[in-house]
Amino acid sequence: MAHDNLRWWDREVGYEVYIRSFADGNNDGVGDFPGLTEKLDYLAWLGVGIVWITPFYPSPMADFGYDVADYTGVDPLFGTLDDFDACIAEAHRLGLRVLIDLVPNHTSDQHPWFQASRSDPDSPMRGFYHWRDPALGGGPPNNWVSHFGGPAWTFDEASEQYYLHLFLPEQPDLNWSNPNLVREFDQVLTFWLDRGADGFRIDVAHGLVKNMLMPDNPQRYPVTPDMGPRQVFDSYEHRYDLDQAGNTAIYRRWRDIVEPYDALLLGEVYLRDNNPNRASRYVANQDGLHRAFYFPPMHTPWKPSAMWSTFRDALDAAPRDFSWAVSSHDDPRAPTRLGGGELGQSRALAYCVLMFSLPGLPFLYQGDELGLADVDIPPDRCQDPVAVRNRNPSNGRDGCRTPMPWAPGPEAGFTDGAEPWLPMDRTDGESAAAQRDDPQAILHKYRELLALRRELHDLHAGGLEWLTDRTSPVISFRRGNTVCALNAGDVATDLQLPPGQWRLAFSSQQPAGAVADSAVSLDAPEGVLLVRVPDSA
Repeated sequence: MAHDNLRWWDREVGYEVYIRSFADGNNDGVGDFPGLTEKLDYLAWLGVGIVWITPFYPSPMADFGYDVADYTGVDPLFGTLDDFDACIAEAHRLGLRVLIDLVPNHTSDQHPWFQASRSDPDSPMRGFYHWRDPALGGGPPNNWVSHFGGPAWTFDEASEQYYLHLFLPEQPDLNWSNPNLVREFDQVLTFWLDRGADGFRIDVAHGLVKNMLMPDNPQRYPVTPDMGPRQVFDSYEHRYDLDQAGNTAIYRRWRDIVEPYDALLLGEVYLRDNNPNRASRYVANQDGLHRAFYFPPMHTPWKPSAMWSTFRDALDAAPRDFSWAVSSHDDPRAPTRLGGGELGQSRALAYCVLMFSLPGLPFLYQGDELGLADVDIPPDRCQDPVAVRNRNPSNGRDGCRTPMPWAPGPEAGFTDGAEPWLPMDRTDGESAAAQRDDPQAILHKYRELLALRRELHDLHAGGLEWLTDRTSPVISFRRGNTVCALNAGDVATDLQLPPGQWRLAFSSQQPAGAVADSAVSLDAPEGVLLVRVPDSA
């Protein structure tokens, strides 16, 4: 199999750092750049190659940094630009690449652009945002709703117009039909690339362009008072506010900016209908995004038929350009979602065997490698605006955002003496230090899997050949001289192997090394990688 024309990200596994919760370097209870820099050697030891850092820009923190008040600075909570530079330098010294989180769909309402836009309707900045008159009978201009609850419009008394926000009212949406705004972001990208960033994870990459006529979105089913924000949002077909044709033109422009830096564009393409053909448009033709996160794997139940549909359909639509993850800062952690306890941990690891072997770019979320589950946050300690503003902790994302446990003892080594910004509630044995000292801990399984993924060149390029079909509880495929199989069923089963001898290179459940001629027995759950023994027919 040829491996020409590989880019650096084709060989790597990424790792999401939720910076507030990763490591606290100044002991104020919140993670920061000095803390992250100190822990980069752990990530290099683990074997990841890309570090994605969530937003660290100056921000009022209405949505914990996704409300940006300055695109070319560092919030004092996280350090300084010098601390950012030091982090980049140490990452590069260790052979790690760094992606920063770009938030181009909206700013903070405290951003100077919006402040000028709001204070003076004649300001050039007014056109940086979506301002509209009330509907003819009064009220919002249309029926669009916010991801976080309530209408997507807020009325400004002074100018007697509404402004659009698909998230919080403190996060006004930018108007990407404005050429001056487009040029501003050219400069933002160049600023961070010149400081050594290796690319961007692009927030809400499917949402930048809106239909400027702003018709009502079709309603799919009635909204009832008991619905949470996500259910309300899903009650509408987002025909005019998301996934508009003009989005891809923005990324073609950005591709020209990042190519001289050999930098990566990775988009968050979170389409609610889970249509892989629509998601694939963002990575088609090799002139837009390099990779796009595909989110159905984080919502697919542990059922073979559902998992088959998720992966077969995605790979048919985009054979090598999706990014895969089992957890994120926006969704329940995989062990929690996949059954809880040891069963959830076993399924999550087996799931990662599959995802790390697919064409595309896989990611871990901090703590995945430790087998961490969500923490149950008391209602009075909830921080996520989705929970707080809707008075329902179950709607919130705090449980998956709790600080990283580094060592046994008070505050689990995340901070020293301060109260962490969210409760920890971790056992000593869950910590990175305790697991690193225990050869049987799940951390070492993830490290072994990461090392093998880097070593097996068949997993870096090219297509795949399915070995089983949608009727099988085992999802399996061959890539060159490597076979990957995941038993997603409820009972142990045998998998017939292609001709030749096959060595068990990795198993989520058993030691590696065994050689099989015709079949391999798979526990439930279990994920395996097998490598063909050279010169075996």
